[in-house]
Amino acid sequence: MLNIGLVLPDVLGTYGDDGNALVLRQRARMRGLQAEIHPIRLGEPVPETLDIYTLGGGEDTAQILAADHLISDGGLTRAANAGRPVFAICAGLQVLGESFRASGRIIDGVGLLDATTAGMQDRAIGEVASEPTRAGVTADLTEPLTGFENHLGATILGPSAQPLGTLTRGNGNADQAATADLSDGSAQRTYEGAVQGSVIATYMHGPALARNPQLADLLLSQAMGMALADLEPLEIPAVDRLRVERFNASEPPRSQR
Repeated sequence: MLNIGLVLPDVLGTYGDDGNALVLRQRARMRGLQAEIHPIRLGEPVPETLDIYTLGGGEDTAQILAADHLISDGGLTRAANAGRPVFAICAGLQVLGESFRASGRIIDGVGLLDATTAGMQDRAIGEVASEPTRAGVTADLTEPLTGFENHLGATILGPSAQPLGTLTRGNGNADQAATADLSDGSAQRTYEGAVQGSVIATYMHGPALARNPQLADLLLSQAMGMALADLEPLEIPAVDRLRVERFNASEPPRSQR
């Protein structure tokens, strides 16, 4: 049985990122595996023994509530420290960092990612694509990554975190204004997402795992303690067509970087 934790869908469920848990469950079931989703709502303890955890996006107030709960509960931190895979989207990425800006103030994050989030000058919105860096637990990724970004957070990665992807389209983690005074500012402006330990985080909506089946299977393989290459492949033409359509989609002009 594969147990998938859907973390705080009541506050981090604004952009349809709950779909990532559905994709994981369906891809497992298509391989003949039993899989169930376990919603964990605000105020409920986060079990630390599930096989994989997903977090989605939300607004400022929701982020603050999520951070307070996850810090005080500690279950997700214990799960990540035990090596259980965690997949976080947008606000989920920010909440798992060291700090983020919300409602005009700096809020302490969960601390699973060496990342801090301030504000962007202009909203990053539109198609985003990247080449996987193959950092850490993503070493087996070979296929380009695609999603839809919609955020005002400028996320800067510290030395303990590495980017999930190197941008080929879109804005990614941070803009010119947020990185102008950084010694590695030009590199930071090429980053999309973050990888640290067993945590993979990204600004890609879509849902991300519907648009990136190899990434979904990487997470499944990690949850099951096996190599990605040993996971039975799935042939789903509709998903292949979706990827082609999204990579070929017209894109809005990239902001000044």
